[in-house]
Amino acid sequence: MADENGGGWFGRLKAGLSKSSQKLTTGITDLFTKRKLDQAALDDLEEILIQADLGVSTAMRLSGSLAKTRFDQEISPEEIKSALADEISDILEPVARPLTIDPARKPHVVLVCGVNGSGKTTTIGKLAGQFRTEGRSVILAAGDTFRAAAVEQLIIWGERAGCPVVSRDTGSDAAGLAFDALKQAQEQNTDVLMIDTAGRLQNRKDLMAELEKIIRVIRKIDETAPHDVLLVMDATIGQNAHSQVETFKQLVDVSGLVVTKLDGSAKGGVVVALAEKFGIPVHAVGVGEGMGDLRPFEAKAFARSLMGLAD
Repeated sequence: MADENGGGWFGRLKAGLSKSSQKLTTGITDLFTKRKLDQAALDDLEEILIQADLGVSTAMRLSGSLAKTRFDQEISPEEIKSALADEISDILEPVARPLTIDPARKPHVVLVCGVNGSGKTTTIGKLAGQFRTEGRSVILAAGDTFRAAAVEQLIIWGERAGCPVVSRDTGSDAAGLAFDALKQAQEQNTDVLMIDTAGRLQNRKDLMAELEKIIRVIRKIDETAPHDVLLVMDATIGQNAHSQVETFKQLVDVSGLVVTKLDGSAKGGVVVALAEKFGIPVHAVGVGEGMGDLRPFEAKAFARSLMGLAD
């Protein structure tokens, strides 16, 4: 998949995952140079996988799969990496699903949640830009009304993407804003409405009440909304991603994940652990700040990049 920079998406994904893959591949190369796949080697491999944020159960599954076919045989680091990439791809394939907009809905409502600093507002801007490129009309609702910076940032991204942004003064009622934005989107026959939300996990009761209110209020207009609830997560948080998914699943019915900042993280393996534990669709991954740096999640490309292998 080539892009305007000539490097191709796979190249950018591989570069973005280089911190994560280096951690894995160095350990595997050191471990399996002229060595049999005995029990001690399997135990050491499990430890490498756990340290790379793939999680205990995933590490056990991967090492167990290798043991079935290659136990007590000499195996090269390249063979290990290739076999692991195939297994990881199998884990990821069921969750690698793009975000699909239903043209029958006017608008298709996407509620976006995530903690502050996760890249939530930026992700909304990038997705909006992609929808616009596809020829869809988009309205953005600046529902993180507690942070003036979040509203300003969304307005900037809206200008870049060519999308109107519905906003109010700092501290305004987020549910009321979402209601007005949905009315406007319906009146204008808009294809997509994306609603930003606050991410104050330190006070979960307030956050839960606000999210519940937003959903309750927009359902007065469209009882099927929201049609997607995206959770945006920063890859640098590693295993803390599990608790974030748990928390937001309790707050709202999360339908899909977007994982950002893979280029700044050595913890990209957590995507595999999340896929195995929760089975929630991963719609997109981000490896940079540009509009084109957020792309649909592809299982094989991610698995091979994680293992430092060529396409």
